[in-house]
Amino acid sequence: MAEFFSSLENLGFSTWVRESDSLLAFPTFLFMHTLGMSLVAGGAAIIDFALLGMWPKTPIRPLVKLYPVMIVSFVVNAITGVSLFMADAGTRGINPDFYIKMVLVFTGFWLLIRMRKQVFEDPNLDQVPVPSRYKMLAWASLVCWFGAIVAGRLIAYVGPVAGL
Repeated sequence: MAEFFSSLENLGFSTWVRESDSLLAFPTFLFMHTLGMSLVAGGAAIIDFALLGMWPKTPIRPLVKLYPVMIVSFVVNAITGVSLFMADAGTRGINPDFYIKMVLVFTGFWLLIRMRKQVFEDPNLDQVPVPSRYKMLAWASLVCWFGAIVAGRLIAYVGPVAGL
């Protein structure tokens, strides 16, 4: 596996992302990754808080309009995340915190899709109190996105450090 990570890291694109002085390289990829995560996790948090009753007493169903933004942001995160991983694959590929983040991100996204199908397709949404099963999905989603953000930040500080 180390050979595979090394080959990824030594690609011309990976070298450019990692070593270029251009603002279009690492800074832009990191900014877009952060922006994408904020839109996915922020949109999920809005939906989660609404389901948990921690949102103004407005209908929940219109929040389904957040899904296209969250899907596009998730795709942006996938592209920028793979690019950032490739730039330092030798270090990131052996960092257990990276894999914790990935599990939390994909679980959080799976929960978003599940909520889209279960919650927003429920004809009784906004007609009756939010069922406890929807609240459990919301709590699980909050935990996943909060955990993914924390794990993502800790990647720079936990496990192997690039360049050492």
